[in-house]
Amino acid sequence: RLPRKVVVGHWEDPEVRDRLDAWARAALALADQRRLRVARLGDNMRYVAVTEGDKVEAQRVFGYEVHGYGLGDVTRHLDELGDDEIDALCDQYAASYETADDLRPGGERHASVRDAARIELALRRWLEEVDADAFTTTFENLHGLQQLPGVAAQRLMADGFGFAAEGDWKTAALLRAMKVMAAGLPGGTSFMEDYTYDLTPDGPAVLGAHMLEICPTIAAPGSRPRLKVHPLGIGGKEDPARLVFDGAAGPAVNASVIDLGDRFRLLVNPVEAIPPAEDLPNLPVARALWRPEPDFKTAVAAWVYAGGAHHTGYSLALTPEPLEDFAEMLGVECVVIDRDTDLRRLRHDLVRGDARRF
Repeated sequence: RLPRKVVVGHWEDPEVRDRLDAWARAALALADQRRLRVARLGDNMRYVAVTEGDKVEAQRVFGYEVHGYGLGDVTRHLDELGDDEIDALCDQYAASYETADDLRPGGERHASVRDAARIELALRRWLEEVDADAFTTTFENLHGLQQLPGVAAQRLMADGFGFAAEGDWKTAALLRAMKVMAAGLPGGTSFMEDYTYDLTPDGPAVLGAHMLEICPTIAAPGSRPRLKVHPLGIGGKEDPARLVFDGAAGPAVNASVIDLGDRFRLLVNPVEAIPPAEDLPNLPVARALWRPEPDFKTAVAAWVYAGGAHHTGYSLALTPEPLEDFAEMLGVECVVIDRDTDLRRLRHDLVRGDARRF
């Protein structure tokens, strides 16, 4: 009764190779999860249930460990940093990103960029110290930091770390798994959230974003992310630095791990990322715009019926297949919302799946 994947065809058949590749990537992610440590700074956001779960059961099922730390474990590294280290990272920001003059050395808001660089360096030291490849932050536990980590979280994700905001350790671990699956493939992978909806009658779409932390690997090709400092009406700290950009267009996938109480469920939805129809000058965060399969109304309803969370892992590099293989290896229920989804049948299957547990 062990689950297995059957691939039929000649070894030189591109489809056979793709299916074997998907399985191998899932296996790599599974191996990584079994040694993964998720470092959690502070609690989950305002005790929101969907960002919490049973950490001990998660370790039994997925293999990763979730460790909690005080913010002092990070902030003690702030005082160890020399000006030369901070200057070097600020120079790297200026060389890598489109940066306004007032954020460059000598500019009136350069201090905010230096604070962001100091936080990034401290976070990197701390993650290395605790041997963690995934982490979470929260805007309710910032004592000792000048600003909420924005550009730091973005750049750490770009280097392969799993991350999720608001204490969401399940999504941080999932994002790390998706980063491992996507290694070497074109297209980026990021922490994501359904931020708002474009309800235009002729083409509803989802605008994905977060208040600071979207990975720059999903940026549109040929564009340079813009380093920005804007007010943030949450957390009660100074204006944080962040990278602002439009996400690339193309096929993508959204995935979410949820704790149903008696089991975990992996929810997967293929989407088509599209360029925004016009500029978004009043949205000071990185973003992606997409149309979900099979259509907006069906996908959103199915996501809610299946218990989908608001945080996801979003990837332009992956298809649903390695995520499905990953779930099967773990013995985790996987629900895919795609072009074949029918709401009536989906609801019936969800009820039937619950009934099998008793």
